[in-house]
Amino acid sequence: MEAEFREIDELGNWNAVYQEIRQQSSDLPCKISKLPENRSRNRYRDVSPFDHSRIRLQIGSNDYINASLISVDEAQRNYILTQGPLPNTCGHFWEMVWEQCCRGVVMLNRVIEKGSIKCAQYWPQREEREGVFEDTNFRLTLISEDVKSYYTVRQLELENLSTQETREILQFHYTTWPDFGVPESPASFLNFLFKVRESGCLSPEHGPVVVHCSAGIGRSGTFCLVDTCLLLMSQRKDPSSVRIQEVLLEMRRYRMGLIQTADQLRFSYLAVIEGAKYIMGDTSVQESWKELSNEEDLPPEFTPPPRPRPRIDPPNGKGDLVNPDTTHFFSEIIKNSTEICANSAPQTFTDGPELRKRAVAAGEVRATELLSEPDDPIVAREAPPKPARSPPKTPTEEATHVAANAAWSPLLTSVFMCTVLAVGAYACYRTYFH
Repeated sequence: MEAEFREIDELGNWNAVYQEIRQQSSDLPCKISKLPENRSRNRYRDVSPFDHSRIRLQIGSNDYINASLISVDEAQRNYILTQGPLPNTCGHFWEMVWEQCCRGVVMLNRVIEKGSIKCAQYWPQREEREGVFEDTNFRLTLISEDVKSYYTVRQLELENLSTQETREILQFHYTTWPDFGVPESPASFLNFLFKVRESGCLSPEHGPVVVHCSAGIGRSGTFCLVDTCLLLMSQRKDPSSVRIQEVLLEMRRYRMGLIQTADQLRFSYLAVIEGAKYIMGDTSVQESWKELSNEEDLPPEFTPPPRPRPRIDPPNGKGDLVNPDTTHFFSEIIKNSTEICANSAPQTFTDGPELRKRAVAAGEVRATELLSEPDDPIVAREAPPKPARSPPKTPTEEATHVAANAAWSPLLTSVFMCTVLAVGAYACYRTYFH
């Protein structure tokens, strides 16, 4: 397996290998998910359970839920892979957990990622402590919560209000695995996987473990593939006989699209190769995984982003067609530039942890309009020269100027009077003598 990994890695053929797996994958019917009454129960219109492997609900007239049962007979391991619950399917989710006698839930996504809601808040938070799902008649109570740097383990109590029976459910929540991405390292992932194993949630005496991310195929597929391969290696006499690509193709017969990217396929190889050290007898690696994962560090704070604008999600959750951070970055640059130009008084800007937000005037140009216009080169231009001003006059010059104006006034009056008398005399002469 290591030689196969090195060969693909050196040639850079991960994308070609992944595309070949996609072409060889099964394309089985999924008609039930396409029915009009079930469309509102699907998070993504292109991720549906196959009809032959879908989970069937037992309460109510509609038995549909977007979930698939994956059975690995040789390893005696069963998984239920499902999408992140929608607001209208949270009750169906816990109904499935109850009816399938599940002991554990593995959640591999956050509720909000990159500004988009990837999953409903289907369990009660600390402030609430409990929640009731009236459509399916279940109550869920949060008993305890163990928060680590990159994952959280929650102990939940699920009560069937119809029968008054209760069961303990463990939720293992991986909080730092990005959508369409891979975990920080194989060590941190394997440390998380073995925590799930040690809890007994994967044991055959319990029902299938429920594994979900947002669509229930990418991160969920990676988790199940690595766990299955390691389990097969521990059961076979020849661990090298386990072929990751063959195992993945077999699992894809039960749910479409498992493993969404070439990077996730490559990471699966890395995790299986690292985990094989423990299978081969080197138990010390498990302690090194724990140390390398730094699980006792403080967890990062995930501040919920502002509510996104209403939009229609494209298929498979690929909704980030434009990087929101980049648009925001350039919008802020233009916004600040227009503000600086609008303010005539000089301002001092200093770097610091607190940034002040200044209101934009009503007449300013919107940043989106500026971004859409073609860029014109900015050329520095000199201001047009102002007309020359006369030098200021001294008091003596000003007095002389006033006196000269005063001397001219009687003369002008005399000239005016003489002109009037002359015109009057001429008019009289013409009247009397002609």
